Amino acid sequence: MGEQVRIYEVGPRDGLQNERAPITTAHKLAMVDRLLAAGLQHLELTSFVNPKAVPMMADAAEIVRHVRQNAPQAHAMALVFNERGFDNAVEAGCRAVGLVLIVSDSLSRSNSGRTPDEWLDSYRAIITRAKQTGVWVRGYVAGAWVCPFEGQMPQERVLRYADFLYEQGVDELCPTDPIGHAHPAQVGALCELFVGRYGAEKLAVHFHDTQAMGLANALAALNAGVRRFDTSIGGLGGCPFAPGAAGNLATEDLVFMLHKMGYETGIRFEALWDVVRFLEPLMGRPIGGRIRAWYESRQTSPQETGA
Repeated sequence: MGEQVRIYEVGPRDGLQNERAPITTAHKLAMVDRLLAAGLQHLELTSFVNPKAVPMMADAAEIVRHVRQNAPQAHAMALVFNERGFDNAVEAGCRAVGLVLIVSDSLSRSNSGRTPDEWLDSYRAIITRAKQTGVWVRGYVAGAWVCPFEGQMPQERVLRYADFLYEQGVDELCPTDPIGHAHPAQVGALCELFVGRYGAEKLAVHFHDTQAMGLANALAALNAGVRRFDTSIGGLGGCPFAPGAAGNLATEDLVFMLHKMGYETGIRFEALWDVVRFLEPLMGRPIGGRIRAWYESRQTSPQETGA
């Protein structure tokens, strides 16, 4: 048996959030059921936000309740941004939440109208309540490498906000590259620092593939000791601040690479394509990771694909 690597599937939230095509609740539930059937047991399902601001997430409670009822063993996470969102998530049965702390003042203001410092009191209160009620918390250290407005983020600034989340008692830290502009040397250096400072057991990473470096960045993080990765089926997702954004690192790309390197994920590579084929007509465009052209061009063996 190879070493275990954990994949967090973010397609239902980060993958779909900015899609223009209307995705019904029934289609979302079918998507989630297919992801679970493929072996993906850690999912970022939705976000509890104002439905006027993010209409695609208006059915958050229904999505969470479905998974709690039909796959209670799954680790199903939802993003929250204030105590009202936290209350709504808990009421729906959510036992894991994520908090996004953007480290750049400019990107944070563009995204929420607040600086990161203006989020700290709110997030401190949510983490305190989560710990009191047994709700698992991930803290996203967003824009940990590059800001579209300010450029490369100073390491001391990134650590300041990561330290805040860690000291408040989050269960997991997740530095993210939401615009997909980080490169492997940057990723490896910061991940080595995070692993040494907080411990690999508290660390996940989140990459986008705007500049075709998502897989290379994942390998750099893997070599630095990270064993938890966010991915999105079909490479769905994107960032409005990143021109030409290609979406998140595709689940099928990372799973294939990990299996070929001898790591275990608990995911059936072949079953991922059932999800891609289901979603593609709903998206109204071709989707799929960089592995798709090769995968569809030849007869692949279960041994090679990690089915």
